[in-house]
Amino acid sequence: MATAYDTTNSTIAPRPMLAAWTLCERELVRFFRQRQRVFGAIAQPIIFWVLFGAGLGGTFRLDATTSDTAATGGPTFREYFFPGTLALILLFTAIFATISIIEDRREGFLQSVLVAPLPRWAMVLGKILGGTLIALVQGLIFLVLALTLQIELTAAAIAASVGVMFLVAWALTSLGFVLAWRLDSTQGFHAVMSVLLMPMWLLSGAFFPTPTGEGVVERGVALLMTVNPLTYGVAALRRVLVADAAALPADLPSLAVSLGVTILFAAVMFAIACRMAGRRTTGDYL
Repeated sequence: MATAYDTTNSTIAPRPMLAAWTLCERELVRFFRQRQRVFGAIAQPIIFWVLFGAGLGGTFRLDATTSDTAATGGPTFREYFFPGTLALILLFTAIFATISIIEDRREGFLQSVLVAPLPRWAMVLGKILGGTLIALVQGLIFLVLALTLQIELTAAAIAASVGVMFLVAWALTSLGFVLAWRLDSTQGFHAVMSVLLMPMWLLSGAFFPTPTGEGVVERGVALLMTVNPLTYGVAALRRVLVADAAALPADLPSLAVSLGVTILFAAVMFAIACRMAGRRTTGDYL
């Protein structure tokens, strides 16, 4: 059986990539053995998508002059909300995946990993890669529901969606890692989720377009949506899934800008996660 160390020589040589993959595989096995986590991460966003689509479909307006009615040929709310629901699934999976950091610390597994003669980035890579792949699988499952909408799932659209979902899932899982690393209770993590992560999703353009009003509140919300990095991940998903430019909000960021910001967000959060994990703290028991 493969291990994270090379025992063919007299000295034990660390194998960081094998260690990272072992931790990633552990996250995958652990997640899919807990069926309630699989159900919760997929079912709740789908329920939101169906109920909000049914309840708000008659009042949805893409802009001040275009409604979502069949007569105008504009997108329905369910179609507009689809990329946002996809982002919500990725967010929920990132939350569930990074909660395992708190559980591993409580059970003592994290301490055994930290004292191993391996670089800390290998542990971070394994954890984040595992959560990202879990999110990607669940996102692909939900993507099948696009067949019920006026969304053409071509091979190019599916491939582009997979790439964007991987980037968004990586960024959100890295962010979840950073938030969970210094917490010692799942209750505290849920509080952070309610105060930070859910508003981050709501202000990403997933649920409603950027306000165009001149009021103080509208301008404040528009500013928050502009500086929110998840806005660009949702915009990238919307760009690759919707081929008709007329069905997109007029102020939607371009695909190049959206991908650039999302890649930067993912890289920065991963670097912060590696830096935080590399510091010795009292929680490391070192």
